[in-house]
Amino acid sequence: MAKKASEHVRYYQNPNGPVIGTVSRKVIEKDGLYFKDLDGSGEFQTFDDWRLPAKERAEAYVKTLTTKEKIAQLFISDWRMGKYHDRFPDHKAVLDESGVLDDAEFHGKTIFGEQHLPGTTELIKEWFSRHLILRDAPTPEDMTDWINQLHAVAEECEHFVPVQVVSNSRNENGELIFGMNDAGGVFASWPGTLGIASAVRGDSIELVDEFADCVRREWDAVGMKKGYMYMADVISDPRWQRSYGTFGEDPKLICDIFERIIPIIQGSKDGVTPDGVAMTVKHFPGGGARENGFDPHYKMGQWNVYQTEGSLQKYHLPGFATAISAKASSIMPYYAKPAKEKSAPQTDREGREMEMEPYGFAYNKPFIDGLLRKQMGFEGYVNSDTGIVHNMNWGVEMLDKPERIGFAVTHAGVDLISGLFDQKEGQEAYARSNNDYYEKNLLPEGFKKEEVVLTDESLDRAVTRTMTEMFALGMFENPYRDPKRAEEVIYNQTDWDHAMEAHRKSVVLLKNDGILPLTAEKCDGKKVYVECFHKDPKMAEKATESLEKQMAEDAMGVTLTNNVEEADLAILLLQPSSGAYFSATPGYLELDLCEDKEVCNVDEEGRPTAETHLETTLSGVKRIAEIAETVHSHGGKVIANVNITLAWEVGNVEPHCDAFLAGFDTYVSATLDVIFGRFAPTGKLPVTLPRGDEVLAVNADGVCISPNDVPGYDKDQYLPEELKDENGKGYAYRDGAGNYYELDFGLNY
Repeated sequence: MAKKASEHVRYYQNPNGPVIGTVSRKVIEKDGLYFKDLDGSGEFQTFDDWRLPAKERAEAYVKTLTTKEKIAQLFISDWRMGKYHDRFPDHKAVLDESGVLDDAEFHGKTIFGEQHLPGTTELIKEWFSRHLILRDAPTPEDMTDWINQLHAVAEECEHFVPVQVVSNSRNENGELIFGMNDAGGVFASWPGTLGIASAVRGDSIELVDEFADCVRREWDAVGMKKGYMYMADVISDPRWQRSYGTFGEDPKLICDIFERIIPIIQGSKDGVTPDGVAMTVKHFPGGGARENGFDPHYKMGQWNVYQTEGSLQKYHLPGFATAISAKASSIMPYYAKPAKEKSAPQTDREGREMEMEPYGFAYNKPFIDGLLRKQMGFEGYVNSDTGIVHNMNWGVEMLDKPERIGFAVTHAGVDLISGLFDQKEGQEAYARSNNDYYEKNLLPEGFKKEEVVLTDESLDRAVTRTMTEMFALGMFENPYRDPKRAEEVIYNQTDWDHAMEAHRKSVVLLKNDGILPLTAEKCDGKKVYVECFHKDPKMAEKATESLEKQMAEDAMGVTLTNNVEEADLAILLLQPSSGAYFSATPGYLELDLCEDKEVCNVDEEGRPTAETHLETTLSGVKRIAEIAETVHSHGGKVIANVNITLAWEVGNVEPHCDAFLAGFDTYVSATLDVIFGRFAPTGKLPVTLPRGDEVLAVNADGVCISPNDVPGYDKDQYLPEELKDENGKGYAYRDGAGNYYELDFGLNY
């Protein structure tokens, strides 16, 4: 077996300059300095000179690339590792000589379309693909070896362009979901982003500095230099399934967080640096303005609805404006398209009414070229969300695949299309700019030829922008990393300790009748019943077993019992779940903590119908009242914690509890630390919990009683007076103690 690239990288140290790392590429010596021979000519060229600005080098280098090479760099798609292909059970890997890369062909389907792909070496050398998405969770050493091997293969091409490996965020705890939380548990795991927001609200904004520095060092250590992170979206309809990936509903907090994390993760306030990691902020112009929670991964959710005049500027754009000021390397538009007929007037940054073309935002020139670039001043590149050419092509269904590529890149200004490796379709889009295709074939009505083809100008613009990032990241000079060093960085106990502290700080105490903390005195001689609840009963059973084991091993001074009848204390951990990421429910996504609840269906226009179906978000939820009644009957107390991935309606649970807490993909151990008084709670709600179905009711026309585009903390001003209480509040849940579970609420003890 040939040596792995990691084992035979040669390094050249420049005095007061970058290290040059190479496996097979020639190194040029000039002026007493070392430079990598990028075009293989053996002669020193402008683009070889690391002393020049990244953009200048990219502009020069793009002129040397062939049209085929440039078209290949328009596309990014997920890729498989040699040792890790569990996601494809029918695929048999064929390892290359190094034992690192999978050189087998791949045939199959994903949610984004059908794929017929070559092996890795052919993809890099023959297809010239340079942008890959990694969704696996390998060890640090394996990940570093794999990325190093990709670069080594790329060095064997005539033109050296490094391979940009991208991932969704990897530093937050939570359920692994393809396309969102692809991988976790290897890098230091902080609470979910809602939990980070909760911890910050109750502690200080400096907490995100530790988080961001951890992300930068760990990603850079393995050579993964770009992340699809983080979401600047504001939660304005609580039924949006992706709420858990945001920093909540407060635009100001989102701005404060992005103002700090972007420079730290990317390496500087002026953009990416060689020891930084490029960020792709998503989903412009704000994915939270969902029509009654429907997600644009499926047809029902294809619209962004702005029911409230001025909501675009007031709530949804500030986070992106901050990201642009902080020099975010790239921005990802959402799949959805603006709904002019369903929206109140919105203005652009210059006070004019915003033009709302009915095209998905990756195809939407007024929003991308006009608002994002010309008005907001974005200078990075635009990376589409995954699948816009094949499946989530809202508003441009009448165009064929080559035309969609041309319309996104040439017309709207997208620079990198995520989904599949559509080189063939891209080459066809380029060919049509010069041949007689449209003399023989009609264009769809409303489109012009120059809008739906790829041109040399649009190709050079797009590739220059993405290569500028790679030059600035130092990837052309030295893309290689040391696998052993990567392990040292990622297993650094200090980062895991900081992450654990954030977990504790993320816990929100919502209700407490004096039972918490469970001090040793309160627990003395008490018997404790514990149970976990989940949508899936089998997962609940496993979680309960794990909780019992954890409490037994933790020596908390309590006696566990399986008999509720004899329990002095009941600790219940609730992990509700609703809906699916890539498909619609028969009706509106359910937020009530319920089991077999009869709810309405919706028609193709998203309007309620007379037909109904049953929804469950928490199996066995009705038993919570029974457990509470039993425990309370002999003077016991009930403590419950709910995991908030969505803004749940908690009215079926909270009244039965003497203490009620919330976490956000928070470690169970952190929750127990708060319950047993080892950590005093500081967390504050980053999102308002709605009081019930009445404040989310949708009328016969499909219009919600509380606007889809307004965050929870501001919804009261739009509610009918009959829904408001004596304090003028109607939207937030109010418990028996009179506390509102609204943005920034949280008790202490």
